[in-house]
Amino acid sequence: MKQAFKTVWNAISTILVICAVLLALFLAGPRLFGFKTFAIVSGSMEPTYPVGSLVFTKAEDPQDYEVGDPITFMADEDTVVTHRIVGVEPDEEDSSIIRFQTKGDANEAVDGALVDYRNVVGKVLFHLPMLGYLSYYIAQPPGLYIAIIVLVMVIALGMLFDHWKEQDEKERQQQNSNAE
Repeated sequence: MKQAFKTVWNAISTILVICAVLLALFLAGPRLFGFKTFAIVSGSMEPTYPVGSLVFTKAEDPQDYEVGDPITFMADEDTVVTHRIVGVEPDEEDSSIIRFQTKGDANEAVDGALVDYRNVVGKVLFHLPMLGYLSYYIAQPPGLYIAIIVLVMVIALGMLFDHWKEQDEKERQQQNSNAE
């Protein structure tokens, strides 16, 4: 019974470690290469970016953004939006200041306010469907607590199995010494 439990635990722990590594690669790894990730939480960009997608953005020079580019920007200090550029409008007084007219792919009308180039986080380069749900969940307190608890449990169970392994080794050594 103990051996069967160990075999099942080894399979489960291997799967959990692989999932954790893949999740870390998808959520934290891109930051090493200058990407920022955001979860899509509304349907304004469907079908291009379905709700629950994780979009990967990278900052570019404001002059490089063109009509048709999907961008992620700060609508206000608490709201991040991903919409498509439908117009580029330089400032009448200062041509170095650029503003973008944006629109969600699923929206009928353009967004009400122009987006100042300084509010653009970056251009969306690719997305992964469904991974945004997990990213968003883990970033919020209930999901964060669950992720921490699962991690602690995996570590504790790993330590328990190491202890059992040491005990088995001691028993085998004792049996070998008694047999001699």
